[in-house]
Amino acid sequence: MDLSTLLQVGGCFWIDVFRPSFQEMHLLSKIFGIHALTVEDVMTQDAREKCEIHANYYFVCFRSFDNDPESETYLEPKCVYNVVLREGIITFHMEPSVHQYHVLRRIRRQIDHIVVTPDWLNYAIIDDITDLLAPILHRVEFDVDAIDELVLVISSSEQSDMLLRISTVRKRIMMALRLLQGKADVVRALIKRFDELPEMVSDQRKGHETILYLGDVLDHIVTMIQNATHYDNMLGRAQTNYLAQISIELTESSNNTNDVVAKLSALAAIVVPLNFITGMWGANVKVPGQDYDDLHYFFIILGMCMLYVVVAVCWARRYRIF
Repeated sequence: MDLSTLLQVGGCFWIDVFRPSFQEMHLLSKIFGIHALTVEDVMTQDAREKCEIHANYYFVCFRSFDNDPESETYLEPKCVYNVVLREGIITFHMEPSVHQYHVLRRIRRQIDHIVVTPDWLNYAIIDDITDLLAPILHRVEFDVDAIDELVLVISSSEQSDMLLRISTVRKRIMMALRLLQGKADVVRALIKRFDELPEMVSDQRKGHETILYLGDVLDHIVTMIQNATHYDNMLGRAQTNYLAQISIELTESSNNTNDVVAKLSALAAIVVPLNFITGMWGANVKVPGQDYDDLHYFFIILGMCMLYVVVAVCWARRYRIF
């Protein structure tokens, strides 16, 4: 089915365009009356999430992301652009996306309970992008709880990996917050536009249902932002506790080293004078007592050395060096 036939059939249509060329964008803009600024945003891949109201449509830029954990661009943002007309919706994306398949599967599963309109399709795409962030935050929650429990009981042999683990999880939280930060403003802008500009939808009852759907998405986004902020605060506390524990261990190690140095200094203070005395009397020169054949001088020197040792040990004990 070509484009002209599709537009003649009537009803709600959905055109998904992957990596449009300038010629294709020019042709679509002429057929559907798409503003040049919208074309420029799509072709330049403007990454700022926003909602713009035009004469015959509204334009929504919503950031998705690479959700493949094995990919080198994991959690890197990639934009999805929705041009929502009264008769249908046109979506543009420059990278492969799974949201279209998820939305179509949701339509097939709920076809008896929903009325598919351009506004509902726009909501469904936004909701699917938002839901992809939930498993990431669940994994973050598991990692944060594990780190919070291990940080104070981890053994010294495993401490080298803890700081890297904390930094990795905090980086993942920051990337999730970056993806979430602008989404709440876009959804609020959509809800506000539906309230202030009811002519955006052809059926007021369907417009009210769309507001309810968008309000549910907004609740999810706000909850995830609050949870991510809480996880970041928990990791900050765990990192502070970990660094405090490392500081305490370094202080204890320093104190032990100081005790050993003090004991070695006290031992040197005892041994060095004894070596000096024995060295002086062992010199190859005439020394006191050399002319006496008895051992009086020997025992006098020995007694003085022993007295010095006793006095030095008592002094060390008094100041708790030994």
